[in-house]
Amino acid sequence: MVAAVAAARQGAQVLLIESQGCLGGSRTAAGVDTFYGFYTPGELPRRIVGGIPWEIVERLQAAGACFERPNTYGAGTGVTYDVEQLKLVYESIVLETGASLLFHTFACQVHTESETIERVVLANKGGLTEVSAQCYIDATGDADISARAGVAFEKRDSEQLQSLTTIFFLANVDVAKAKQTKHDRLVDKMKEANRTGNYHLPREDGSWHVTPHPGIIQANMVRVSGVDATDPFALTLAEVEGRKQTQEYIRFLRENVEGFEQACLISTSQHIGVRETRRIVGEVVLTEDDVLQARKFPDGIAYCGAPVEEHHAGKETRWAYVQGDGVYHIPYRTLVPKQVNNLIAAGRCLSATPGALASVRNSAQCMAMGQAAGVAAAICANEKTMFRELDIGRLQAILTEQGAIL
Repeated sequence: MVAAVAAARQGAQVLLIESQGCLGGSRTAAGVDTFYGFYTPGELPRRIVGGIPWEIVERLQAAGACFERPNTYGAGTGVTYDVEQLKLVYESIVLETGASLLFHTFACQVHTESETIERVVLANKGGLTEVSAQCYIDATGDADISARAGVAFEKRDSEQLQSLTTIFFLANVDVAKAKQTKHDRLVDKMKEANRTGNYHLPREDGSWHVTPHPGIIQANMVRVSGVDATDPFALTLAEVEGRKQTQEYIRFLRENVEGFEQACLISTSQHIGVRETRRIVGEVVLTEDDVLQARKFPDGIAYCGAPVEEHHAGKETRWAYVQGDGVYHIPYRTLVPKQVNNLIAAGRCLSATPGALASVRNSAQCMAMGQAAGVAAAICANEKTMFRELDIGRLQAILTEQGAIL
């Protein structure tokens, strides 16, 4: 979405394809109602992402539809928002640019010649339609466009991939009472519940937080492991399992945590949240060492200070924090595949090791990558040049003019 806005604002003619019935992906359809990555963790947080991503936050603030809060695990200040309001903000900011928008549409085929995408086949209620463009941006998260174009990618075995999560929202919660059970005690209660044999809680962790609406909370507790979300059959079963686990966690909360006695389920996420699938092989690979050592790059297009947050198959989550000054660069080259001349990626399908991905996949960074990719695409389309030949200094100058923090 941000990539489309950035490209259109640079004068490009843009067609934005969306598989769901709303924009935002994990931030809306998957129910993740908080932006992370805008601020560094720690006692003296500082904002490290600006530009179009922060403009989105400002629009939510103007509508009274968001607030800032600390992360349960110390990952930094989050911006929690009303999901339905964010859908409207996203739609308005895209359509204001003059970009064209298509919901419920998939790019099912990609045709390349001489390492250049010539056309893409779209599938929707209208049938199959071929479209062509000067440049293409893969913001699918799963690197669908890249993989179908022949780009080399990496993907761990399903048992190693980060777990999937079904987010759920509960109403009728006595928040004041519920807050009396601190996170550590909640974890202990989960472990105790599993030991009784009366509950099956795959994740003995997780959290809940307040929303902009009184008595309504969002919960991130479900853990569906061992799933390759690029396998449609496995993904379908994961959706079923996620809703099943949701009911078990709700039963646990009602029966064991004060304040949840009268809680009722008002929604589960439109689709299960996916953290990791394919990662392109780009001109450079961001590593976990780059992350933890707070490495800077000459072609940096955004900052990230988020810790490594790896939701592996176990009952807990692995955390590791950025050292030094607490921030590292996302290099432009991680967005540029080694093959295919007129394609750039943005979001969690960038070129990164699994450990690095577990940090850089935060929403503020994904949006910042989108802004960089969109500006780059507009330049390359206008000048008919390849992404790997782009003048990085020029790209960085435009991003800075747009309020990005580099």
